[in-house]
Amino acid sequence: MAIIGLIRHGITDWNNEYRAQGLADIPLNEVGQRQAELLAQRLKNEDWDYIYSSDLSRALETAEIIGRIKNIDVKIDERLREMNCGLIEGTTEQDRVNKWGYGWSKLDLGMESNDDIISRGVECFMDLSERHPDKKVLIVSHGALIGLSLKKLIPHFDTSEHLHNTSVTILDKAEPRWNCKLYNCITHLNTERCESN
Repeated sequence: MAIIGLIRHGITDWNNEYRAQGLADIPLNEVGQRQAELLAQRLKNEDWDYIYSSDLSRALETAEIIGRIKNIDVKIDERLREMNCGLIEGTTEQDRVNKWGYGWSKLDLGMESNDDIISRGVECFMDLSERHPDKKVLIVSHGALIGLSLKKLIPHFDTSEHLHNTSVTILDKAEPRWNCKLYNCITHLNTERCESN
């Protein structure tokens, strides 16, 4: 039975400013680096076999910090990139309202569709779980990619809570469906209790 651990990258300055990041290659800030280090310490004594990451630096740096502690080489998979935010990349909600009005989200601004994001994410998760049967795979990616893919993979589970930076969500593939063993856990940041099944 494959087990995958889904991790959202550490925080960036653009996260703090509520800017759409998309494919913009924004690095972790100091807090994000510290979050990743705390997560790596948490994972230090857990058994994980592989680490895959988006190639965007905020995810890759998070993965590499974990990889150093775990002594696991990070493999890059571009399918794990964040959604393409098109023309809204780098903007805040207020910027978008100022430029396109309150109906901006209904305009064609070159953003990747939710269906395309879900298709890409689910395909990647399934592929990695099938490539490494009976192994434990960590996947470091982005909020929209993970969050939307989870809605498709575990529709029977409440995934309405916004994914925190460096949160851990653990899925296992038990026929005929995926099960969620842990959702959006950030106990390593000492701010919240995990919801575990």
